Amino acid sequence: MEKIDIENFWNKNFQAEDIQKYLTTKEVPAKTTLLYEGDVADNIFIVDKGSLRLWNNDDGNDITMQFFFENQIVASFESLYGDQPSNFSIESMEDTKLRILKKSDFERIINNKPEMREFFTQMICKRFIDYTHYFLSRIKENPRDRYGELVAKEPKILKRVPQYYIASYLGITPVSLSRIRNKIQKES
Repeated sequence: MEKIDIENFWNKNFQAEDIQKYLTTKEVPAKTTLLYEGDVADNIFIVDKGSLRLWNNDDGNDITMQFFFENQIVASFESLYGDQPSNFSIESMEDTKLRILKKSDFERIINNKPEMREFFTQMICKRFIDYTHYFLSRIKENPRDRYGELVAKEPKILKRVPQYYIASYLGITPVSLSRIRNKIQKES
């Protein structure tokens, strides 16, 4: 499988007129739920401006699985492909401008454009790798190490995402996150 330069591919293909005709634009305020856990996904969301999060409710505990920003594609792919209830909700964290691709149009595009099928295959493989890393980090790393990795690899998250969502993503309480941040700051 040849690796695709996602940004160039994105600019060339998602701006193409034959793709644009399938996309609708929507602006949503912060804290808008686009997909509820338990519903069957029928849309793919493309973030033009703003941010989304994919999260799960585990017996009343909010568990953030992933954050998405500009030019990222978001869906509950397990639900979309399997026509089954989603294990996740998708919610805006700030005012967000999206493009929406319906499942039926997505299927039409990937059936008629092999390069789009390849793009989505690579994107889903990357998402699977990210989830595997996320799962293993929850098992093997302590909260401070997980926070350190987030600081090193995804500094934009720290600037744009509320602390309580970051704590949820790291699997800790906001109070624990505050303690970790204070301890690191004192050591610096």
